Amino acid sequence: MARKITLIPGDGIGPEVALAAKRCIEATGVKIEWEEVIAGQAALEKYGEILPQNVIDSVKKTKVALKGPIITPVGTGFRSVNVAIRHALDLYACVRPAKSYVGVRSNYTDIDLVIVRENSEDLYAGIEFEEGKPETKQLIQEIAKYNKKKILPDSGISIKPISRSASERIVKFAFEYALKHNRKKITAVHKANIMKFTDGLFLKTAREVARRYEGKVAFEDVIVDNMSMQLVQRPKNYDVLVLPNLYGDIISDLCAGLIGGLGIAPGANIGDEMAVFEAVHGSAPKYAGLNKVNPTAMILSGVLMLDYIGERQAALRLENAVKEVVAEAKFVTYDLKASRDDPGIVGTQEMADAIIAKLK
Repeated sequence: MARKITLIPGDGIGPEVALAAKRCIEATGVKIEWEEVIAGQAALEKYGEILPQNVIDSVKKTKVALKGPIITPVGTGFRSVNVAIRHALDLYACVRPAKSYVGVRSNYTDIDLVIVRENSEDLYAGIEFEEGKPETKQLIQEIAKYNKKKILPDSGISIKPISRSASERIVKFAFEYALKHNRKKITAVHKANIMKFTDGLFLKTAREVARRYEGKVAFEDVIVDNMSMQLVQRPKNYDVLVLPNLYGDIISDLCAGLIGGLGIAPGANIGDEMAVFEAVHGSAPKYAGLNKVNPTAMILSGVLMLDYIGERQAALRLENAVKEVVAEAKFVTYDLKASRDDPGIVGTQEMADAIIAKLK
């Protein structure tokens, strides 16, 4: 019986990399019935809204989705569809592995990290007050009653909520992930030396959860700025990192840089009942329709998805096929070639074809 999974192609290059991943997943032999729905710019043009209710309804029904990148305007326009999906489905854990692959240019080798990012709160909760608005001025006045710190009247304000409950569930998720995947150490990352009532609560809660796993998984904590330096200098000292939302976003991109970039960085957003798997990179609209971009991140997100639905052997076979194609460097996109003038450069779907050939 086929497993029903939602497919959200995305914007820009999204449909191309989503198609490549879909084809590779199907080539493993796992039976999947895809339910395709659209979100983002395509949905805005067709339905007049960026996140139609049928997208959320579909994922709630199938419990699992594969999603291509969706455009998020910078500074103006609509808020992130990605964040909206995570909030609507309570996908509180963002899991981003950072793993070295032979054939990918990088200053580092043998990197094998997993970033577990809290997805539901922190500054990404979207509680913002625009500069100059009456409610912003009123908030500044109210804050002045309770805190002696001065806020300039021409400020914009974002509120950073960190709760005990959300902190507890993300740290517990990280420990359970470590046990399931034979990981040895959890590092909680924070700025509790400065933000004592938000990051301080995150750290306090992380330490409490860690005591439940004593003797099973090692635990430590590191201040986020120091963590950034340590990852550049000694990345092999770390295993699974668990972080509040904003730090997790930043540090996961740093870790992607250690392995050669976002082109090979998969991602998963997981809740208690549902999960959405997506490439971490953007929608790159200027490359849309050119059959040019690297599909590896999206295909590796499919690997994570297969593992999640219990198809572990299929996941391993697909990851190994990707490894072989990337290491051989014969049928890969321009960014995976030693020279961008290499006459052997292939397109998105041709690279997928090479991966599929390894699965046969």
